[in-house]
Amino acid sequence: MTIDHLTYHAERIGDQIAVIDDRPGFPIRKVNYHDFNAMVNRLTNGLLNLGLQSGSHIAWWGNNSLEILTAIHAIRKSGGMSIPIPYKSTSEEASYLLSNADVEILIIDSAYIPVVSKIRRNLPTLKHVITYGNEDEIPFVLSWETVLGNSETPKNEGEAEAALTMIYTSGTTGKPKGAMRRVGGEINQYGALLEFIGWDKMDDLTFLTTGPLYHSGPSGFARRAQLVGGTVVCQYAFDSEDWLRLVETYDVSATFSAPTPIRRITSLPPEIKDKYDVSSMKSMIANAAPWTMALKKAYLRDFPKDSLWEVYGSTELSVCTILAPEDQLRKPGSCGLPSPGVEIRLLDESGGVIDKPDIPGELYARSKALFNTYYKSHDKYLDDHIDGFQTVGDIAYQDSDGYFYICDRKNDMIITGGVNVYPAEIENVLDDHPAVHEVAVLASPDEEWGEAVSAVVVLNQECTAIELIDFARQRLSGPKTPKQIIFVNELPKTGSGKVLKRELSHLFNSAPQSNSGIPAG
Repeated sequence: MTIDHLTYHAERIGDQIAVIDDRPGFPIRKVNYHDFNAMVNRLTNGLLNLGLQSGSHIAWWGNNSLEILTAIHAIRKSGGMSIPIPYKSTSEEASYLLSNADVEILIIDSAYIPVVSKIRRNLPTLKHVITYGNEDEIPFVLSWETVLGNSETPKNEGEAEAALTMIYTSGTTGKPKGAMRRVGGEINQYGALLEFIGWDKMDDLTFLTTGPLYHSGPSGFARRAQLVGGTVVCQYAFDSEDWLRLVETYDVSATFSAPTPIRRITSLPPEIKDKYDVSSMKSMIANAAPWTMALKKAYLRDFPKDSLWEVYGSTELSVCTILAPEDQLRKPGSCGLPSPGVEIRLLDESGGVIDKPDIPGELYARSKALFNTYYKSHDKYLDDHIDGFQTVGDIAYQDSDGYFYICDRKNDMIITGGVNVYPAEIENVLDDHPAVHEVAVLASPDEEWGEAVSAVVVLNQECTAIELIDFARQRLSGPKTPKQIIFVNELPKTGSGKVLKRELSHLFNSAPQSNSGIPAG
């Protein structure tokens, strides 16, 4: 029987802090590995007492907290299937996720019980709802405290590596799909990855949750931090200055972030940023959506120069490539070399392997950490699967040194006058303009060219569309230069920070070109 890593840490470094829950306005909670493992065991045994079986579908719904981390590990130890629910889900969204996933047990922050109350009768597979954060009795709900069992080692703890996760994809196109993965597959690949980024030798590893744990990136790296005995600091909900406070207070040395939080942090006034010491940061993992070169330079102005890493991956493929700190400025636009244990192929439209540099193709990856299938959509899994390699539709090329560059999603590619244009390249150019805070590039209908390159921009200072188009024209060829620019106050995003371009496309159906713009806010 394999000893669980939490049990191992509880026995070896029991006094080491495992979790810090520091939410403004609430008491700070610090729990060491001995007590955290006991908390996890109590919830695990409580779930087993409710009749949980190996493979049972268990969802969790709540902001980053001690309880959510406890639930994640308890589901894993029990051998169940862990299913995160985005905490901002509407009743309609939650109804789809909970019913599509055939959830049997739901662990939920009491703040979101009103949403579940509206849909409870439409969830026939849901047997138990367990809530925390409110001691009031609620119909159809079990309280956290009444469910907890004893703190003894669960009877099936040694089988935890066979447990499953099912994370629903961001759903940037169509309905989200549940990507299923065996926890053991990821654990088998963690060692080499953590060694590569230096987490295995970081005695003071303290990881801050930048972004919601229901997203695969923040939760995956939080679990990896605990795999090596690190401390996880939970930020209940993102706030830029509070994030800086947490970094300074707890000497945070590592985090994982989408571009949006870091953009907000680096955009804070100097008098606010200068109040906080961030020199403890050793490992900023950039991912979830591409970081532009302008954002990377802004980060490097405010944080230690050797702290910025970038990974490319997805819910389905896990981590595929890594770009080390010394390559961030040397290889602009690259997402790095293959991660340890990962094989990558680029395929052309006929399925042939591309073995020459600078030729774009669809990226396929193979590793032990690949997901197993889409729940109830195995045909979609098979459509994207070739000889053990899997794709999520990203287009990439490789340079002569072996470094990979993501052009864009295949579905986002713009074909204008027969020329293939990748929005990411244009977004990087426009993002370099000092007036641009955020930008999304997409196709708009065009009678002459079929599709035209168009941009939706959030400004941080006054600027006109003509100025931005001229700026782009000096750096891009004719087909790539935006023909239209529309200014908005905010770009719609998924919980993981990816821009929902489908929610912007209607802006170009009948809109005239916007020639002036003022900053958002």
